[in-house]
Amino acid sequence: MNTNPQTVFITGCSSGIGYVTAQLLKDRGHRVICSARKQTDVERLIAEGFECLQLDLADSASIQHAVKQLSEMTDGKIDALFNNGAFGQPGAVEDLSREALRNQFETNFFGTHELTNLLIPLMRRQGHGRILYNSSVLGFVAMKFRGAYNASKFALEGLADTLRLELRGSGLHIVLIEPGPIESRFRANAFAMYQKYIDPNRSCHKATYQAMETRLQKPGPAAPFTLPATAVAEKVIHALESKRPKARYRVTVPTYLFAGLKRLLPTTWLDRILASVA
Repeated sequence: MNTNPQTVFITGCSSGIGYVTAQLLKDRGHRVICSARKQTDVERLIAEGFECLQLDLADSASIQHAVKQLSEMTDGKIDALFNNGAFGQPGAVEDLSREALRNQFETNFFGTHELTNLLIPLMRRQGHGRILYNSSVLGFVAMKFRGAYNASKFALEGLADTLRLELRGSGLHIVLIEPGPIESRFRANAFAMYQKYIDPNRSCHKATYQAMETRLQKPGPAAPFTLPATAVAEKVIHALESKRPKARYRVTVPTYLFAGLKRLLPTTWLDRILASVA
């Protein structure tokens, strides 16, 4: 049991990383307030004993309404925000429409940014706070047919790094969590977005898309070294409870591996390795 309970707001708690993290933090004595995009998931989480708000990161009005509710529930005192809500839009860059790319950024980047900016003043008033961003190994290395997601996470890392510098000395800590493959509904959600925005029959990558469809629908882990969501939750716990949280927490072997390779290898050598990844 944690001896210094905090009030933590987490986005994207319907399943996977957000759900497991909320459970573990609650078990450690923290006050966890969840959010989910669908009202049915909100009702389910409340039935399971969580405090939960409806929040759609792609909708500015939804974000502002959720922050108003959150402030009322907590008397304006929020110790930590875990920006976890996100999804992946598959597809070759040349097949991504402006609408598809915008949709990816509305949730993964713009919505996360707006929510964070609304909560920073509350943290400034109390003189402390921790803002965690769930990024990805794809926030610092790019992999093919994941261009929209790569771009959103690269942008998120740039924003978080800048915010960390600007908030230096304020009592607010900025932390990036960088997972690799994690057990979740990520692939199932990505397949739905693939079906919505990508027409494989009109693409020169049709054969590749056929293999992608198989991978996205494959049950169980689809990549080596896949870890359960608890691996991410454990890093979140350290980032919240440590007196001096790290700027970055890497999760899974591929994340550590590619971080090292990016530092050591010339770009052309690293490209050969990344191009071989399905």
